[in-house]
Amino acid sequence: MKKISFYDAKPYDRLYFDKLKDKYAFEINYFEPKLSSHTVFMANGSDAAVAFVNDAIDSAVIDALYQQKINVIAMRCAGYNNIDFKAAYEKVHVLHVPAYSPYAVAEHAMALLLTLNRKTHRSYNRTREHNFSLSGLIGFDLHGKTAGVVGTGKIGRCFIDICRGFGMKVIAYDPFPVPDSGIDYVSFEELCKNANVISLHCPLTKDTHHIVNKDTLALMKDSVYIINTSRGALIDSEALLQAIKDEKIEAAGLDVYEEETEFFYEDLSDTIIHDDVLIRLISMPNVIVTSHQAFLTHEALSKIAETTLENLKAYFDGAQLENEICYQCQKNGTCDKSHKSRCF
Repeated sequence: MKKISFYDAKPYDRLYFDKLKDKYAFEINYFEPKLSSHTVFMANGSDAAVAFVNDAIDSAVIDALYQQKINVIAMRCAGYNNIDFKAAYEKVHVLHVPAYSPYAVAEHAMALLLTLNRKTHRSYNRTREHNFSLSGLIGFDLHGKTAGVVGTGKIGRCFIDICRGFGMKVIAYDPFPVPDSGIDYVSFEELCKNANVISLHCPLTKDTHHIVNKDTLALMKDSVYIINTSRGALIDSEALLQAIKDEKIEAAGLDVYEEETEFFYEDLSDTIIHDDVLIRLISMPNVIVTSHQAFLTHEALSKIAETTLENLKAYFDGAQLENEICYQCQKNGTCDKSHKSRCF
C-alpha cells in the first residue's frame, strides 16, 4: 500500500479523499501545515506528497523530498506557479488537476458581480437590524452592458456563456484565441477602455503578473467593476486600492489576493492582521473578498480528489502521466503529450 503525505489538509479535503482512498489502495496521512522547508520532514517514509496552491514548493523542498526518495508531487489544484520547476526537473515529477469544474469558478465570479451590483450583502446586513431603507442600494441592468473577459480557457468561456445569458455584450483578450469560437477578441488595452465589467480568468505568468496595474487601471472606464477569481498577483493590489479610493473603480470582487498565502483558508478571527492593503480592501463597502472559495462545490471537490488519485495511480503503475507539468515544457511552450512518455 502506497503512503501519501497530504499537506494543508482541511476537513472538506478529507471528506472527498477518504471516499476514494480504499479504491486506490492508498494510505493517506493528513497534515494541517502547508508544505514548506519547515514541514517537508513530515513526509519522510512516504511514497508521494499531495500539495496545494499556497504551499511553498521551492528548491529546498524539492531537494528534501528527493533525498527522502519521494519522486512525485500531486497538486490537488490547477495552479502550479508556487513550484520551482527548474529544481524539480529530473528529480520530482509534478502532477496537477487541469480541470475540475469550470462552472464552479465561473458561477462564483458572476455571484460576486451580482452581489456587488445589487448590493445584496449590504441589504442582508441592514435587514437583520430591521433597517429596510433602500438608500444606497441602486444597481444597474447587466443587460446591454459590456463584459471584458481576460483569458478564454474553459472557465473564461463558461463565464462568457453566463454573461451572454444576461444579455451582455462580451469582448475578450487572450494571446492564444480559441479558433472558431465566435468570441470577439480585442487587445487588452481596448478591453480596458470599453468594458463595464472586467473579469480575470487567465493563469499567472511573467506576462500576466500585475496585468491590472496603475497604467491599465487608468485606461478603464470610470465606475468599472473588476472581478478576479483566478490568481491574486494578476492585480497590483496597492494600485487597485488607490483606484477605489479615487472612485475610479466602482467595485471589486476578489476571490484571490496576491499575498493570500498567510491568510486564506485559515480562521484568523482572533488575530490582528498586519497586511494593511488587505485590511483596507476588506473595509471598503464596494469590495467583496472571499477566501479563494470559487472552486468549492461538491462536483469540483469530487473531481479534484478523483483526478489527484488517478494521477498518483498512473505514476505508480508506470503509465503515461497525462497531467504532468514539465520544466522543459514550461520553457519551450505547452506540451501536447504527443511523445507519449514522461517528461524525464
